[in-house]
This record gives sequence, C-alpha cells and structure tokens, in this order.
Amino acid sequence: MAREILKPEQKALNINLDNTIYGTFAEIGAGQEVARNFFKVGAAAGTIAKTMSAYDKSYSDAIYGPEKSGRYVCESRLYKMLNHEFDLLEERLVDTNDSTKFFVFADTVSAINYSRTIKGNGWMGVRFQLDPNGQPNDLIIHVKMKDRNNLLQQEAIGLLGVNMIYACYNYHDDLEGFVESLVDGIKGRVEVDMMRLSGPDYTHVKQSLLSLDLVKHGLTEVAMFDANGLGIHASEFLYKKPLVVVRGHYQPPTKVTQDVLDSSLEQFKGEPDVEAKKARVVAELTLDNLIKDGKISDKDFIERADAIGSLNYITIISNCSNHQRLINYLQDYKVTKLGLVIGILELKELIEKKYEENKDGRLLVAFGELFTRSISIYVYPAINTETGELLTLNNLMVPEGMEFLYQYLLESKQLIPIEGYNEAQLKIFPHDIRAKIANNTDGWRDGVPTSVAELIEKRGMFNFNTGNA
Repeated sequence: MAREILKPEQKALNINLDNTIYGTFAEIGAGQEVARNFFKVGAAAGTIAKTMSAYDKSYSDAIYGPEKSGRYVCESRLYKMLNHEFDLLEERLVDTNDSTKFFVFADTVSAINYSRTIKGNGWMGVRFQLDPNGQPNDLIIHVKMKDRNNLLQQEAIGLLGVNMIYACYNYHDDLEGFVESLVDGIKGRVEVDMMRLSGPDYTHVKQSLLSLDLVKHGLTEVAMFDANGLGIHASEFLYKKPLVVVRGHYQPPTKVTQDVLDSSLEQFKGEPDVEAKKARVVAELTLDNLIKDGKISDKDFIERADAIGSLNYITIISNCSNHQRLINYLQDYKVTKLGLVIGILELKELIEKKYEENKDGRLLVAFGELFTRSISIYVYPAINTETGELLTLNNLMVPEGMEFLYQYLLESKQLIPIEGYNEAQLKIFPHDIRAKIANNTDGWRDGVPTSVAELIEKRGMFNFNTGNA
C-alpha cells in the first residue's frame, strides 16, 4: 500500500492529541522553529513539557558544557543536549503515571548567512521511548539545507523536526517509511546525509541499510558508515584530511581488493602535499553497481557492506556515477586532497565510452568534467585474460583520437599508476571467486582475506554452498 503523506500541521496535531507522548524541545542556533510548529496547531499543553532556546554560546556552555573543538554545530553537542534534557525529564517527572512515553527533541543548526559563506547545516536528534518506563532510543541525523534564504532554511528545519518526531512514533516498525517520511513536504529543500536509529527497540535494525535508504530514496547522494555499519559524517572524521576513495563492486572483496586499498593508501601518503598521518582510505559502493534486473537487493548490499566492514574499512554509499558530484560533496568538508582509485579495465571502458559519445567536438569538455585539477585518479593494473599480458597505464591502448589527450593526463599526473601492487595476486578474479564460493569449490578461500572467508562461511554469504552461481 502507498504510504499516506500527511501535512506537517496534521502530523504535529496528531502528536499533540496523543496524551501518552510528552517531552522537551531544546534548540540552538537557527533551529528555533520546531517547537513553534507544535504550539501553533493547538493542544500542545499535553505534549510539551519545556522548550529551551540556548541561542547564546556562553549560555549554552553554562547548561551543556563547553566544546573543546570550539564548534557548536557538531555531533558531540547534540548528544550533550539529549543527555542533559532527558535526564532532567526523568528526574522531574519520575512520578508521572505509567502511560507516558517521554521524548527529547534537540538540534544545533547554522543557517545560511548574509554573505553565503555558510551554506546551512545542522545536527538534529530525538531521544524517545516507545514504551512507558522503557529504555529510550535515539534518532540522530545530519542535515544540509538547500534553500538560498535564511528564513526558508529555518522553516525547513521546523518541518523536518516535526517529521522526525512523527516518524519515531508512527513509522518505528517501517524502516523505509521512516526514512522517506523525513522529507515529507520538504524534499529537495534539505539533504539528510547521515542517520542513526539505535536503542533497545532497534537492535534488529541493520544500520548500514539506513545509509542505503537515504541514498536510494533521494535524501542525499552520499552517505557513509563505519566498519560496524553505523552512520558517520564527513564533518566529523574527514574535516581537513586527505582522502583516497576506492570505487568497486566488492562482490566479494578479494585479496586483490585488499591490495588495492592498502597499496593506493601507501602511495597516496607518499605524495608531497599529503600529510601522511591524517590520510584516510574509504571503499565506495555506488547504486549503479548494486542494481541488478532494475532492483537493489538489501541482502546483496548487506553482504558487500559487511564484507568491507570485516576488513575494518569505512564505506561510502553514493549515487555519484559522475565523479564530480562526489568531489563537490567532499569539498564542503574541506578535504585537503582527494585521490580516486579505479582499475585499468574500468578506465579503459570509461575512456572508450566518453570518446564514442563525444566525437562531435566536445571531447575536451567531456574529459574536463571527469579529470579536474582538484583530484588525482590512481589506476590499478590488471591481467589481460586473453593474452596474459600485464595491462598498465603505460601500455593501455586508447582510441586514435584520444592519444594526445591521454598523454597529457599522464604527464600532468591526473592519471597516476599504482606502483606498490602485488603482481602475484592479479590472477584472482572476482567472478571466478563468486562461482567457486557458490559451489564451494576448493581454492576460493585462497582468493579472499581471512576475515571475509570466515564471514562467508558463517553466514552463507554470496550464495555460499547453494550451488547457485
């Protein structure tokens, strides 16, 4: 059945009319609109215990404590607000009857400024009980505002806050509905690029699926999660750091995959303009690489994500088939240098496709969109399965009309060969490994890292031993 989409005022009124839901609103910075939406629809006395507007930093510090980083629009600030306000709520309302479900809504938001040097973003959260006297759950999101006007951004934040509280109590058992409903009435005006939903009522939820759903349903083009699948945000772990992104299928990650990640990071650290201690590497999965027969399988995604996680890497899930869109996203968080890693066969396919599509004279423009001076593309070699020849940037055959431009990309170091690779492992091919896993053929364990092999056997991943390739 299609999900019924209610207007924000109806959502707020429905919450207000539910006499079992009662809580606090705490808002810092530009996020001063959420509580107002509940007040203006009426019947708020049964819902709102307290509103807190700690707009001034000094006053905010006096309540929640100072921030060592000096940043107030950050994840740690949000958790301090939720912890403080929920503790107060329980302490002061300890004698409330057993039918009340407490919540705290909190946000710390910076809207666009007059000179537009600040684009507008924030951290928003709800700590909520689904059962009276039960342990609370947490919904945490990061939001980027897209409106080009301060007042419109504040309005969007107010509506997003309503959607969050409504989702906690009305979509708690419908994960996709929960995610989709966050942007009811404001889709395109906000970008939700990080989400966590945790607590005793969500121990069954595969956290990495939240990141997939954010991208799949168009709430963002880029989301990230750690080795355990928990949503993380670029502003918290990539800010002013150099980054290598390794795009791949990871179905499954093989020993070659491990070598690509390790060797590219080591080479990247050796670049003169890279601060080695701060350099990070992440694996990237794109929606294009997840789609099969027009659909995305949650099971397939989880298997790939968990296999990457077993190697202790962070994963980006994106809808950025165009590299430039990923670059634009990361530039918002001042990534100091960006390296993208692809295989030589993928590069060959990409060059030939661009050449065929742009024979009308737009070739330079087309490649200018792909190869920009803000990034370097590192290329991992491969074995030509037909000839057994080692295929590298130095012997790659490109269309005749591309030779001059290709040579320029090499000389300008926009295309860089990965050098410290393990040539002995290049004869490991993912499609062969998948077939061997499906039939439990001897030798497949030799082609994947130990942690991946253990996970495959334990959980029957990638059709292990089913006989279905």
